[in-house]
Order: sequence, then C-alpha cells, then structure tokens
Amino acid sequence: MTLSPTAVQAAPLLTYADGTLLRDGRPHRVLSGSLHYFRVHPGQWADRLDRLAALGLNTVDTYVPWNFHERTPGDVRFDGWRDVARFLRLAQERGLDAIVRPGPYICAEWDNGGLPAWLTGLPGMRPRTSHPAFLEAVARWFDAVVPRIAQLQAGCGGPVVAVQIENEYGSYGDDRDYVRWVRDALVERGITELLYTADGPTPLMQDGGSVPGHLAAATFGSRPEQAAALLRSRRPGEPFLCAEFWNGWFDHWGEKHHVRSARSAAEDVGGILDEGGSLSLYMAHGGTNFGLWAGANHDGERLQPTVTSYDSDAPIAEHGALTEKFFALRERLAAVRGTELPPVPADPPVLAPRTLPVTRGAGLLDALRAAGTAVRAPAPLAFEELGQSSGLVLYEAEPLLPEGGHMVTVTGLHDRAQVFVGGVPVAVLETETASFTVRGTGAPVRLALLVENQGRINYGPLLGQGKGILGGVRVERRLVHGWTMYRLPLDEWSPRDLAAAAAAAPAGGRAGFATARLTVDEPADAFLALPGFGKGFAWVNGTLLGRYWHIGPQTTLYVPRPLLRAGENFVTVLELEHLGEHLALEAGPRLGPPEEYVETFD
Repeated sequence: MTLSPTAVQAAPLLTYADGTLLRDGRPHRVLSGSLHYFRVHPGQWADRLDRLAALGLNTVDTYVPWNFHERTPGDVRFDGWRDVARFLRLAQERGLDAIVRPGPYICAEWDNGGLPAWLTGLPGMRPRTSHPAFLEAVARWFDAVVPRIAQLQAGCGGPVVAVQIENEYGSYGDDRDYVRWVRDALVERGITELLYTADGPTPLMQDGGSVPGHLAAATFGSRPEQAAALLRSRRPGEPFLCAEFWNGWFDHWGEKHHVRSARSAAEDVGGILDEGGSLSLYMAHGGTNFGLWAGANHDGERLQPTVTSYDSDAPIAEHGALTEKFFALRERLAAVRGTELPPVPADPPVLAPRTLPVTRGAGLLDALRAAGTAVRAPAPLAFEELGQSSGLVLYEAEPLLPEGGHMVTVTGLHDRAQVFVGGVPVAVLETETASFTVRGTGAPVRLALLVENQGRINYGPLLGQGKGILGGVRVERRLVHGWTMYRLPLDEWSPRDLAAAAAAAPAGGRAGFATARLTVDEPADAFLALPGFGKGFAWVNGTLLGRYWHIGPQTTLYVPRPLLRAGENFVTVLELEHLGEHLALEAGPRLGPPEEYVETFD
C-alpha cells in the first residue's frame, strides 16, 4: 500500500477532553506494548506482533535508534533489519495502532542511548541540549526519519497514532528550548498525530521534560495511584497515560537475573486500569541486544554493562515463548477490552540439546594483529579518534625499562584492558585508573593492552563518554610514547572478514578463535552455551550474536531460527581468556539466578 504524505486529516486520531482519551471522538484506552524491531530478527517480526495482539494489546510502540540507522555520518539506511516502515505496516495488518518514539535519544539500555558515537565523540559536543552543532545533526537525522513516520500516520491511512517528544528528558536536563525545538522539528516535518512527553512520576522529572500544550505521560513500575494523582494535579484536563509500565527489568553482567512475579505485575496493571488509565508494557517482548548494541549504566563508582539478552522478564520471552506473566496480564487486559482476543499461539520449536566439538583457530594476539587495521601515533588514541564505535582495540608499545620492577599506570581506561608483556598475560584492568607491575631487564619490553568497549553509557550525565585509553600510559612518572593500535570493529566484520580472522595465524595459547559445525534437518530456535569458555563473542553463520561472559547471569545466547539453515551451519567464537573444549545447545534459555526487582522512585 502506498501512503500519500499529503492525505493528512485535520485532527489527530487520538485526542482528549475533560481527562478522557478519545480515539476518533470515542472514549478509548491505549493498551500498548513495547516491541523493538531492532532487537528482533526481521523474519520474526510478524510472529512477535501476533503474540503481542494475543496478549490483549491494541497498540505497539517502538523506539527508533539513530545509531542503528546511521552508523557512519551521512549513510542513513532503512533497509533489511532497519526497515521500520515494514515493521509498522506488519503491525497495522494485525489490527494494531502504533506509537513511535524517534528520540533523538532513546535510552532503552541501547548503546549510547541511540546517539551515534561519531556525533557524541566530536570535541565540544553537548548532546541533548540546544547546542547548535547537536541541533544541526539532529535536524539532518530528522530530515531522513520523520517524513517516513509521517507517511505512516493514521491521517495518511497508516497505523501511527502518536509520536513521543524526546525521551524522559526530565531525568537528564532542563533545557526547555531544546525540548521545544524537538517538538517543532517533528511538526515541521509532518507529524500531525498526538504528541506527548514521558517522564518519571516526580515533580522534578515532569518539570524538566514536559511541554505545555502536549500530553504529559509518566514512566514507572509501581504505585500507579500516586503517579495518577501527580499527573492529574499538574494537568487536570489530561488523561492518565503510563507510557512505560516496567513489568520486568534488564540485567547487568555480574549481577543476578531480574524478575518480577506475574502477580505483582498484574496487580499494578490492574491499578493503572482501575484509575481509568492507558498504558504501555515495557517490555511486552524484550528481544536481544544482538551484535554489540547493548548499552551500559554507571552507578557513580563503576560501569555496569548490560547483558546480551534483553528478555527483561517480559510476558513474551526472548524467544517468543509465552510466560505465566503473559496469561496473568492477558486476563486483566481482556476484562477491559470487552472483545474476543486472538487465539494464543504455540511456543516456537527449539533444537534438541547436543554437544558441538570445537576446532581451535588462530591464537589471540597474532590473530588480532593480522585482522586489525594498524594505526600509529605518539600517544594512545581513543576509539572515537580511530573512527571506531564498538569492539576491541589492541594497543602496543615497546618502552625501554631499566632492570627491576616498575609500576605501570593506565589513566582514562574505558572499559576493560587485558595486559600482556612479551605476549604473556599479566593483568586485567577494569577501573578508569589502574596499575600493574612489570619487570625490566634494560631492554625494550613489548607491552600490549587489549581494550574492550563493553557498551556505551545509555542513561545519565555520562552519556556520550569516550572509549579506549583516554588518558595515557606511564611507567612511574614517565609517559609511554610510540603506539601502534589495531582497530577491531567486530560488529562491522563481514562473514569473509570473520573467516579470515579465525584463520589469520596458527592456533596457540589459551585464547583466540574457535569454530564448530552445527548440522540441522529443520531450522529452529537454539540456545548456545559455552562451557569452559571465559569471555568473548560468538557468531552464527557470520552474524554476531553478542557477548558472553562466564560471570553471568546469562549463560546461553539466543540463536533465532532465521539465522540457521537446513544442513551445515558454522559457529565462530573469539575467546579473550580461556577456550573450552566444546560448545553446547541447551533445551532453553539460562538467564541466571533470579532476583525479584520492582523499580520505585524512593
């Protein structure tokens, strides 16, 4: 169906009056669920939307991550996995309205909150403000994306009934000129449907993020009656909308798997509905942080990288299975829908458990030197200076060290460095300033630091922070100069690049590449485990699934059925610490020991 951008109705489909939300003039509840097209394989979009409709929802909402669509400046793509218009049309075919949240900042536990690293890495950049250079870049992005959304608005015959202005801005700043600029930029590019803001349910957050004349919504995971009272006290003529109800939560590496009981989630959903409110479940289906798109948080003392799974204890699990929470929420939603819901689909099939012997490939450092692009400079360069967003950089220098022990200090480290002296591992550094001891003999020492970007911060004042070695490396008080850096943007490697890297050097040492073969008669979902492995990255048929790490909580990686083919499939692993003897397929996901978690604003 071709949608004309000129066929715009005079009024939005969603309006409100006297505290009541209206759809085409009739009382209405938005019963939405967040489902991110960028976290679900395109071959599974339709299936996941069917499951969302079966949950009892009438709307789907999604962010649009800028960095996912414009990985390099000027190369804006909306094809394949990035075809957001196709995703929205599939939603419409299932009778779902759509809410679009184009940012430009999205948070979402997504790398850099959706902002491109090439933008935030520019000297003097001030993201999420009315800083002219930032607004100029956002304007160019909006020129590309907003007209596509506008063509799919309800007034043009499409599914889009609402568009969000920025995202939880009141949790970040109070540049009201900036937020109004974002509103105006959306309108100037054709948005005519309902515009709204979404912020935490506190006066401070609502003050910072709301825009006079536009619906102010709240995001929360508990105490719906308090949120409703706050919004109504501030905006007495507006309907109560929970733009994100956190019925689950995400996970960080090294922590437990956050869960929320079906009963707890259903009770608070019931509380929103009892208040006459509308809502969006965050997440209805979480999906996966494929590649290196997982973001990170910072608790004021340390980085908290987000895991590869974005299951989020959602009612529709990472692989599409329907949970106890699904049925508890479906019952609540059915009671207010008043119509028969679509039938409940069966859970997707899963490959049977098995063991996959591995063949060791190129040893770690030799492989990375062979596969990387070498850059030489007097001082270590940051990822941004190297034109690299994610992955690894191998830093090497050869300082002359007198005899005896010497303290070597790295400053401005982001995020994690494995240290090698003469090819032998000697330390792992995980703090911004860290030291280790090296013994000198009066000769040059080959010093190597393999630095990993573990995910860019997606929330809070450290948004846009750089990666790599941002300070320097010194021996005692003397700086080390003369560096060779090997660029290793793993998520940009083609299948051919990956195969070449795995065979670039002889096997050797405890770490490096390994491969395995998986033969299947009929493709189905799978859960890949790496027993005996430490930390690294896994690919299936050339597609990067994401990171794994023995510290958990998750110990399996989700392999979507569309990545597999009948016959022989290939698994490639880049292990940074210690290789195991085999891989394994598990019968289901292993997301780690659970911990009940309900977010509050105490």
